[in-house]
Amino acid sequence: MAEDDTEHPPTAAPPTDVPEGRTGRPRKRRRWLMITAGAVAFLLVACGVLLWIAYRKLDGNIRTDSATDRLLAKLEAERPSRSAGARGAENLLLIGSDDRSGANGSYGADAGTQRSDTTILLHLSADRRHATAVSVPRDVMVSVPACEKPDGTRSKPALMQFNWAFETGGPACSIRTVEQLSGIRIDHYVILDFSGFKTIVDAIGGVDVCVPQPIHDKDAKLDLPAGRQTLHGEQALGYVRARESLGDGSDTQRMGRQQQFLAALIRKVESQGVLLNPARLWPVLDAATSSVRADGGLSSLGALYDLTQDLRSVPTANVVFLTAPRRPYRYDSDRDEFVQPQTGQLFAALRDDRSVAVRPPGPTPSAGADPSGGASPGAGPGADSAEAAFAAVSPSAGASPTFEGRTADVDACAQH
Repeated sequence: MAEDDTEHPPTAAPPTDVPEGRTGRPRKRRRWLMITAGAVAFLLVACGVLLWIAYRKLDGNIRTDSATDRLLAKLEAERPSRSAGARGAENLLLIGSDDRSGANGSYGADAGTQRSDTTILLHLSADRRHATAVSVPRDVMVSVPACEKPDGTRSKPALMQFNWAFETGGPACSIRTVEQLSGIRIDHYVILDFSGFKTIVDAIGGVDVCVPQPIHDKDAKLDLPAGRQTLHGEQALGYVRARESLGDGSDTQRMGRQQQFLAALIRKVESQGVLLNPARLWPVLDAATSSVRADGGLSSLGALYDLTQDLRSVPTANVVFLTAPRRPYRYDSDRDEFVQPQTGQLFAALRDDRSVAVRPPGPTPSAGADPSGGASPGAGPGADSAEAAFAAVSPSAGASPTFEGRTADVDACAQH
């Protein structure tokens, strides 16, 4: 093949005079992208570090009651097992201690002793659509099992006021007493004292309650006019603890106020978006984790968060508050005893993970008769009025009874 003798123009050299900005712009853009990426990476790392520090602080706030866990583990064989129909449900015992030591010393001179001022059994259904909170009367007479005392000795089984179980053998004794009388397995427990209660109430900005009549109670540190009031720490504590100066002075009415207060607290947290607002959530979490003692299975921030999410999934209309049916103790009117068979029906419903229906507090519309027109068991002429007031709606097998109580969606002030 013949060589190509055609002359080709020399290859053009790259231009040396490039208009300003054609190569400078990409370089500047890359430089700004690198600076921005570096800043974003720094912020992400910084936020991650801050979140980790915050998590560690909150997680470290929680106090684990290892001693109670050990005592319960030793007595595992004596504790009830969960029924097949209640798998997935959870039962938590909330214990309000009247410990007067340390920061609680201003509430009395009983340093070194304590009783359960308030005890609530919270049942969370397996489908997380219902929650039932049952107040156990502090003065109800119950059979308390043998419990290990703080000094290492062991008490004998005895009939005594329920709140004495806590003084006898601490939380483990209260838990085993509730399990024995109800047949319900307690999965977790939380202990809250006076100072912790005040801290939590202050952290959410106070709780609204309705005061039907002016309250002037020096012992409870209460001086409130009638009407809707926003109660903060000290006032809130006085309101839920006061007894003699409010209503008929009964512990039953005090438990009712405690239930109303908890319902109002739930509405406050949900209505103001506390759980979805980091600025408002932090002080609440800090206060809550600093104020409680819990079992090993609940004493971590992750476990408490999971419990909170479960509770959030329950509609407020399905959060039920009630008191275990009680009446004056036949041998001492200053004490209580459970009303049967109604109390047994209540605990049976919770054991089987059945929802419990409630009616507003007040006189029973037709004591002694159920809505279908049939007579309630034991509610004939001369039947005890307390038992009739807690009679089941239907005598049919498996039916859940209706009790006097309230749901968390009802604002007590709206009813006045």
